[in-house]
Amino acid sequence: MNQDDLTQLLAQVRTGKLGVEQAVERLKHLPFEDLGFAKIDHHRTLRQGFAEVVFASGKTPLQVAAIVRALLRPSKSKQSVLVTRANRATFTAVKRVARNAKFWPLSGAITIERKRVVSGKGLVLIVSAGTSDIPVAEEALVTSLVMGNRAEAIYDVGVAGLHRLLEHRGRLTEARVIICVAGMEGALPSVVAGLVNVPVIAVPTSIGYGASFGGVAALLGMLNSCASNVSVVNIDNGFGAARVASAINHL
Repeated sequence: MNQDDLTQLLAQVRTGKLGVEQAVERLKHLPFEDLGFAKIDHHRTLRQGFAEVVFASGKTPLQVAAIVRALLRPSKSKQSVLVTRANRATFTAVKRVARNAKFWPLSGAITIERKRVVSGKGLVLIVSAGTSDIPVAEEALVTSLVMGNRAEAIYDVGVAGLHRLLEHRGRLTEARVIICVAGMEGALPSVVAGLVNVPVIAVPTSIGYGASFGGVAALLGMLNSCASNVSVVNIDNGFGAARVASAINHL
């Protein structure tokens, strides 16, 4: 339930279109619903603008499906649902409770869109250094889209062939926020940030040979960027980067 849903509910009670008992029935699971193994935060949308996102890794398919069912239960809500880091088995279980669920196989995201409304003020552009970085970049793209942003992606434009990036100079300057995803030495965000005057959110990935230390080399490189408009999220955290980008794009 978001702020608009709550306002509409109270207005219906005031005008007599909805009885008090019916209103209580809709509100009884607020602010959270205890499923035993999970406590569903139904007030998350009111506080933060988007419903609780389900991190599927470490949960059973049935647990994820039960959480999704609880998030979808308020029938009047128009809020979409996002599941991250899921597999096919989890998607199969979610599909049983949400027939319109969509699976994004590269990133493992599941989206259940109830009403697509683009409310962000500009373009969130996701840029990945290599093809191997696409799973993390897709997580950022899906998250940006489901959170109400106009979002696009440019893949495989790393510094080993810088001319590939410069071909997209126009799209870079059009963006209001850029998410830059790179593994190996993590150099791409510094290059991108040097071309634009908007926030660049850098996402180090765990892609690379042994001395990349599972993304630590890219993380440290990004943290030491000489570009002053770069900020950095955790390794492989495409979701976190998109959540921050969405907050910026809705300001």
